[in-house]
Amino acid sequence: MNYLTETEAQRLFEEALKAMENTYSPYSGFPVGAAVLANDGTLIHGTNVENASYGITICAERVALAHAVSMGKTEIRAIAVCSSKDSTSPCGACRQFIIEFGRDIIIVFKNEQQIIQKTIGELLPFEFTRKTMD
Repeated sequence: MNYLTETEAQRLFEEALKAMENTYSPYSGFPVGAAVLANDGTLIHGTNVENASYGITICAERVALAHAVSMGKTEIRAIAVCSSKDSTSPCGACRQFIIEFGRDIIIVFKNEQQIIQKTIGELLPFEFTRKTMD
């Protein structure tokens, strides 16, 4: 697997931190930021957006990916996610959303002060996608 260099991973994580500054999380007080790195080098930010009707709250990763798609960017190299907590990786719904765009997308997150890189395929084995429906 062609992971990011440590410097690239750190930079992408820092972009997710910047994105987190724009969070709308008045209900949970749990800000989350994400940064998508498209294959062409384009960087796209996303942040969680909460709603009084909790079920329609949207995670930062899905906001960033939806924004990427709206820009015509569907070939994704990596996604970083961060929160106000020390350890945050994508939730199950975000993992399912991300894997739609490829098993080899690199996910960058922190776990106990350490930057981790895993492919979405490693985080979500036995995925459900168009390919598994054929």
